[in-house]
Amino acid sequence: MYSATFIFAKKQFDEEFYQLDQSIAESAKLSTGYLGEESWENQETGLISNVYYWETLEGLEELMNNPKHLEAKAAQANWLNGYQIVISQVIRAYGDGTLPHPTASFFNEHSRNV
Repeated sequence: MYSATFIFAKKQFDEEFYQLDQSIAESAKLSTGYLGEESWENQETGLISNVYYWETLEGLEELMNNPKHLEAKAAQANWLNGYQIVISQVIRAYGDGTLPHPTASFFNEHSRNV
């Protein structure tokens, strides 16, 4: 399993941003092996973090090469005051089973002794 964490500082969003963001979100959900996402905001710094999960690196790369994603990346300075992307391989995820999470179904179906 792989995750892509998109950390950014918001500048100003406009209608073009919201349309592009919606298109990218739809493409992500339709990409191969997409498992889900979550979002966090740090109240102290104002930074926002979106974490997306895929079964394979190929699925993540499918979104990275999507024309709408490339369009947004090229225009990011219009809407963001900086960003950082972290691509990770998730080797383990576990909990008490009470919180729904994109990693739970993957690791339940693909039991691994890591």
